[in-house]
Amino acid sequence: MSDRKRSTALALASALAGSAVLFTAPAAHAAVVDVAYDCKTPIGDKSAVSPIDIKSVKEGDGYKLTMSFQKGVSSSPIELGKGAMSPSAVIVVGGAEKVSVPVSGPSNPEAVPPDTPIKITDLSGTYTPKKSGKVTFTAGVLTIKAMGTTTTCTPGNNPGPSLELDVTAPGGGGGGTQPGTDTTGDTLPQTGPTDSALALGTLGGTVLLAGAAGVLWLTRRGQRARS
Repeated sequence: MSDRKRSTALALASALAGSAVLFTAPAAHAAVVDVAYDCKTPIGDKSAVSPIDIKSVKEGDGYKLTMSFQKGVSSSPIELGKGAMSPSAVIVVGGAEKVSVPVSGPSNPEAVPPDTPIKITDLSGTYTPKKSGKVTFTAGVLTIKAMGTTTTCTPGNNPGPSLELDVTAPGGGGGGTQPGTDTTGDTLPQTGPTDSALALGTLGGTVLLAGAAGVLWLTRRGQRARS
């Protein structure tokens, strides 16, 4: 291989490597966090620990948040019939801005036997950032309404965030970094606008084109020098 061809190949390989780094940069972190709830119930104080995770999906200008409970919390001395229990909670946002996002979910799809930990259905709500930057999402107060009573469960162990990600406010308010896209399921939550990958792809393409243009310019310059 001639020196000129070898230089061209190295330049293109370097540009492609730069693009790959852009695509693999992480934009969010998720974790299942144990939350120790201290509950004020109609029959006295109760406590329970439930692992909780929070997922996010970009929807329009905001992010749909889903809060999932992996274990039941509190209990009832009598059976709760199907649809008798209505859950809601708040997700505490920290970082670039500090707000609380209300989330709610459907009532219990099946009857809950007496003295059995109540399994909370997935709770969801929408967060629309007013500032761009890195934010965290942490489980807040849980409220359970059933048969005319209200049970309030407060995290007592100062739990850490279940989700951390970069967000962009509508209009780009507040500065900050571009959001990325995560996976869903058991890994990372789905986040970031659909055009994030396109934006990174465009930047990567620019690097690639710049590298190729540089090689062509050097090649043509060498040809003119020999003529």
